[in-house]
Amino acid sequence: DAFGPAVCTAAAQRGGRPPPAQEAPGTEGKRAAEDKREAKKKARCPGLGLFYTLLSAFLFSVGSLFVKKVQDVHAVEISAFRCVFQMLVVIPCLIYRNGFIGPKGQRIFLLLRGVLGSTAMILLYYAFQATSLADATVITFSSPVFTSIFAWIFLKEKYSPWDALFTAFTITGVILIVRPPFLFGASAAGTDESYSVHLKGTFAAVAHAVFAAVTMVIIRKMGKSVDYFLSIWYYVVLGLLESVIVLFIIGEWSLPYCGLDRLFLILIGLFGLGGQVFLTKALQIEKAGPVAIMKTMDVVFAFIFQIIFFNDMPTWWTVGGALCVVASSTGAAIRKWCQSSK
Repeated sequence: DAFGPAVCTAAAQRGGRPPPAQEAPGTEGKRAAEDKREAKKKARCPGLGLFYTLLSAFLFSVGSLFVKKVQDVHAVEISAFRCVFQMLVVIPCLIYRNGFIGPKGQRIFLLLRGVLGSTAMILLYYAFQATSLADATVITFSSPVFTSIFAWIFLKEKYSPWDALFTAFTITGVILIVRPPFLFGASAAGTDESYSVHLKGTFAAVAHAVFAAVTMVIIRKMGKSVDYFLSIWYYVVLGLLESVIVLFIIGEWSLPYCGLDRLFLILIGLFGLGGQVFLTKALQIEKAGPVAIMKTMDVVFAFIFQIIFFNDMPTWWTVGGALCVVASSTGAAIRKWCQSSK
């Protein structure tokens, strides 16, 4: 663009187009210089994308820790506060990009993405409150397996025997965490009351993984035709509407009495937004395979936080289930990485 008018003017003065030999060398030299600068920039920080992923995993885990700490505020109300916080951040971005509704053919998918995504968020927060931090985090990592199944059904993507093997590993891991009495006996389940709460939390975590997988399939369906911030906009608006309706139905709408709980609510929004930003930046400069593998650090942080802040040592059942689920998600990530490299 900078030298185009000058070339056209010189050609007009000569009464014809410039010879290709005069234009090609400059273009090639410019491209070579840009490629050199880009390669130098990448070589300067080769592990920056993985560091962003690690930082994202840490921020998400700290946000989950605060959700677990806020026991006097209902999970639906926590979701409402997070939607409000993210809405304040997204609105200026959409004003700058001129659009709050989206393309006409994609609005139904945006509505579905908003409803299902916000439902997944509510279920995740309830799982963190109802069961242990490690159990809930591990089960949420089964989401990629469900994504492969739904993409095979709705998007006609290939579902190989490897995917079936990873699905079997994930189901085994979830069973080890849930520990149904008809398989493990009453002694493995613990007391009836505590196991009932644990069971509700694990079912909520599994439901979160399913809804999150459907949301990912919808986002894949929309592709690049929908702006990223517009997708978040539908997510927070419909999530806030859904949370308010549910809160009025169950009668749990109330401001937290403790000032510390209010601080935790703000921090949940901050750390959740920060984790999303760093994860997005990681995916922009690093391949999805290494990012997905590094993302498993969420599980490590969850185990560490559960031991340090709640003095709750995970059982061997949880450790075994975590190994199965993490191995499944890591294997799926490596396979996708190899396919994209080919």
